[in-house]
Amino acid sequence: PLFIPDTLSGTIFNLTAQNSTKVFYTGFNTPTHGYNGNFLGPTLIINNGDSITLNVTNTLPVPTTVHWHGFHVAPKNDGGPHQIILPATTWSPSFRMLNQASTFWYHPHGEGKTEIQITRGLAGMIIVRDSAEASYALPRKYKVDDFPLIVQSSVFDILKQFRTGSHADSILMVNGTMNPYLQVPKQVVRFRLLNPSADRTYYFGLSDSSSFHLIATDGGLLSQPFTTNRIRLSTGERAEILVDFGADTIGQQKYLMSYASELPRGIIGADSVGTSTIVIGDGYYNNPLNGANFNILRFDVVAPTASPVTTIPSSFAPLIPIPTASATVTREIHFSPDTAGQNGIDAFVEGGFFMNNKSFHMDSINEIVYLNDVEIWTLTNGTMVAHPFHIHDIEFFVVDINGIPPPPQYSGLKDVILVKPNDTVRFITQFKTFADDSVPYMYHCHLLHHEDEGMMGSFLVIDTSLTGISEIDLSSTIKVFPNPTSGKINIFTLKHKITSISVLNMMGETILNNSFRPVIDLSAAPNGIYFIEVKTEQGIVSKKIVLLK
Repeated sequence: PLFIPDTLSGTIFNLTAQNSTKVFYTGFNTPTHGYNGNFLGPTLIINNGDSITLNVTNTLPVPTTVHWHGFHVAPKNDGGPHQIILPATTWSPSFRMLNQASTFWYHPHGEGKTEIQITRGLAGMIIVRDSAEASYALPRKYKVDDFPLIVQSSVFDILKQFRTGSHADSILMVNGTMNPYLQVPKQVVRFRLLNPSADRTYYFGLSDSSSFHLIATDGGLLSQPFTTNRIRLSTGERAEILVDFGADTIGQQKYLMSYASELPRGIIGADSVGTSTIVIGDGYYNNPLNGANFNILRFDVVAPTASPVTTIPSSFAPLIPIPTASATVTREIHFSPDTAGQNGIDAFVEGGFFMNNKSFHMDSINEIVYLNDVEIWTLTNGTMVAHPFHIHDIEFFVVDINGIPPPPQYSGLKDVILVKPNDTVRFITQFKTFADDSVPYMYHCHLLHHEDEGMMGSFLVIDTSLTGISEIDLSSTIKVFPNPTSGKINIFTLKHKITSISVLNMMGETILNNSFRPVIDLSAAPNGIYFIEVKTEQGIVSKKIVLLK
């Protein structure tokens, strides 16, 4: 039987990240992680508008983090790699729930440790409710007609322990259950689909290829249900679907499947990735799931519940996309392979990947955006593998894919979008509510080993509402981050344009002059105290920094 996680609700949520074991195979205790249990975590049910506190206690022997994937929160509460929870400590972010009703999830986001910790079980679903969603005749009785489906593919070694960094992920689990079945009532049932797999994309459909109704994506309800018989979810994406079992007979069985044979080349889970001349990662072409259709979950139809939902709403509140003409800033993020030693050929896993030719560094800020700005981001994929792009803090509307308006399943608010090889995706968003001049948000590929290997960037949201040089000291408008530093220094202004940057040592000697780059690299310099002179249109500011490697 399919395991259904318990729920936590209210305004104070206590989560404990812990070591444990679970028997997936008879005679073997597999080492696992879990929140408040031995694998995965409870489903958090949160009401829009509530002020909540999440107490996360780390009893693991190693540091962890918890990212509230999809939440619109201040960067200090976001749970990225900068909000580390050390062993035997508790992190307690508090904030007001601003997201509308939808399905979200929580998981680790530590530097280089995301894949191993999620794979071993640190993940859980979040359901946000609001009055708008509650006004529609929808299934919402948890475990009765509203079910969480957390679909993962995994790899076990000969001792039945989890492996990572492998494409031999031929073992499927739903909510941590192998070969699961679920009794579903003969009525309309709601399924909340979440893909937290390391890198596999699923192409969900029913075994009889009958239609179902997509009602919500990452950020909430669509303007109207979209009737289809397939929905594709890459890592990190969520979807809510309604399946009408009303015409089925009691005792009938059907399956939730992945039609991976229909996935286009380049998406992990398809029959091929890369080119015939490239050695793809460990186990990919021997994996029976790649390019093949397979069952995920068996449905057994049983009698309807009391007061069943038997109809599908015709529409929801209309979503109004942000007009592209309102964008004041455009940005480009280009995905490229690390081709060192590979003759310029994308080597899939082995070579690693970059965003804008840079790998993630904890001390770097890659982009600076300004509070309330409307921006269009252009994502271009110059690699031979599809990458699911995720951005923290905000949700976005997809403008177009290769110049063509998005299909209906991408008409709602998103925080993850799969960018296929050679594709160009544009999205529009507004950076609202939260600004911080020192704590960044992340954007990254949500293939977990790509993220761990550095296919990630960071951005600051800056509030430029400060007005007038007479109201604020010029020095306070220049920010240097981090300080002390191990080598890389980010320099930016809250208001005034920087015209040049120089670096002097304690003897007053200039070791770098007239730089116009916002990132200064002093990793080749000896430890010590340095002075950064920042020239602006209003004057020169000197900042003292400490270099400590």
